[in-house]
Amino acid sequence: MTLVAPRAGRPAATTYDRVASASAAAVIRGYSTSFGWACRLLAEPVRTHVRNVYALVRVADEIVDEPDGGWADGDRGAALDALEAETYAALRTGRSANLVVHAFAVTARRSGIDRALVEPFFRSMRADLSVTTHDPQSYRDYVHGSAEVVGLMCLRVFVDGDDAAYERLAPAAARLGAAFQKLNFLRDVAEDHGVRGRSYLPGVDCSALTDADRDDVLDDIDDDLAVAAAALPGLPASSRVAVAAAHGLFAELARRLRATPAEVICRERVRVPDRVKATVLARVLVTGGRG
Repeated sequence: MTLVAPRAGRPAATTYDRVASASAAAVIRGYSTSFGWACRLLAEPVRTHVRNVYALVRVADEIVDEPDGGWADGDRGAALDALEAETYAALRTGRSANLVVHAFAVTARRSGIDRALVEPFFRSMRADLSVTTHDPQSYRDYVHGSAEVVGLMCLRVFVDGDDAAYERLAPAAARLGAAFQKLNFLRDVAEDHGVRGRSYLPGVDCSALTDADRDDVLDDIDDDLAVAAAALPGLPASSRVAVAAAHGLFAELARRLRATPAEVICRERVRVPDRVKATVLARVLVTGGRG
């Protein structure tokens, strides 16, 4: 891991900071596929800080979703409560004995990520412990907390303190995060419904998904992706190619889902093959993420 010299007024990374960020990177390597491919295209120090954000997201998600039957009733909620409390304490102090939380706090304090973005995220994670079927309002709230605010956290890293750029790009960043999450809902409908007993898509019988249901969800996703695509040229060079790559990978997933019968989606997880991912990434590198 290589970090560039800090800007004037920003403290240099300590050994503990660097170890914490290395721990966050290990979390990403252990759980990520498409995100890991795109993240490699981020320039430093943006890459490290985005990994720091996503590592905390990943840990929280694993607390509520990890399938180990050894979790006793209430343990997941207690663990999530503890992680949330540790995160808020670290936002105040800049320190944590939890390496992933410490890495997140370093990035959050540097980039201007505050509780206004963190609180909705933990609310959505907590909903996974009790809500099994979503109505339109709870669906919107869940997507905002689990995905839109994560996109906004990353945007804070990308713009590096440029508040005007943040305000200009925030709607597109939120829509891109929403698109990623909605795609996961559709792709993972069999596992979410069959294994976890959850139905995220309001008004959709996840045990009998129809092609019309599939297309309604994908039409909404395509709208989100179109808004995000229009904003890609306005991103800083340090993140533009990586975000365009992530956009391209998920657009390809959306295309494959639309071409897959709903009855197949209900029993199989649709994937983008590695060779296709490589083609998407090569195309983005050639265009520089500008289209």
